[in-house]
Amino acid sequence: MRDYNLGFISNENIYSHVKETVKKYRFSVDLAEFNRNLVDPIKLTFDTRVYRKDIEFVIESEVLRQIDKSNTNHIGYFHQNIFQYLGHGWEVPAQGYDIINTELKYFIEIKNKHNTMNSSSAQKTYMRMQNTLLSSPEAICLLVEVIARKSQNVTWRVSLDGQTVSNERIRRVSIDKFYELVTGNRVAFRELCEKLPLIIQDVVEDNNFEAESNSVFKELRTIDPNLLKSIYLLSFREYEGFNDFNV
Repeated sequence: MRDYNLGFISNENIYSHVKETVKKYRFSVDLAEFNRNLVDPIKLTFDTRVYRKDIEFVIESEVLRQIDKSNTNHIGYFHQNIFQYLGHGWEVPAQGYDIINTELKYFIEIKNKHNTMNSSSAQKTYMRMQNTLLSSPEAICLLVEVIARKSQNVTWRVSLDGQTVSNERIRRVSIDKFYELVTGNRVAFRELCEKLPLIIQDVVEDNNFEAESNSVFKELRTIDPNLLKSIYLLSFREYEGFNDFNV
């Protein structure tokens, strides 16, 4: 195995973790999966006319959007679960907080982007951390953001019932600072980012992952050769008048 020279995680563990993440990637899509998110034929009609694209292009874009949405969740798996390999008491529990360290009394919620949470979600997360401090006053609760506004480890301030509240034991931390806290290496996250393309390349070249397949167009044409009509019938087949729908 190649030496990735990451001092905070073994070559075997980082390779295995990247492999597990790639295995979760979505390589195929069929019509049932495509329509599981309830495709909106009205929006697709707007898209074709406003952007002056043909229906094949718009459907393909929607397929790629859905695949991208699934894969974004898998990147969340990557960011969270890598910490189970870093030792020193860091764990990824089956439920509750995303990451914990019971020995050091750290409780972590991790978000991919700093703008992921709306105010209601942020308040709910903050109050949950407040409850943790009530039962464990020595605890430190962190909201860790992979894509933060800036590199930071600051007291998290939120507005509850119109008042700004804060507690130095509830903190907002960018992912680089969290890696530093966990590994003791100030640039651990940068080093991971530098090696990641090579590790992914090794994993992809070493393993036979599922071939990409997309049967959406073939299945849509079994409904009707007119793809736009098929999209409408997919959603509105049972609606009044759609038994002789033409578009």
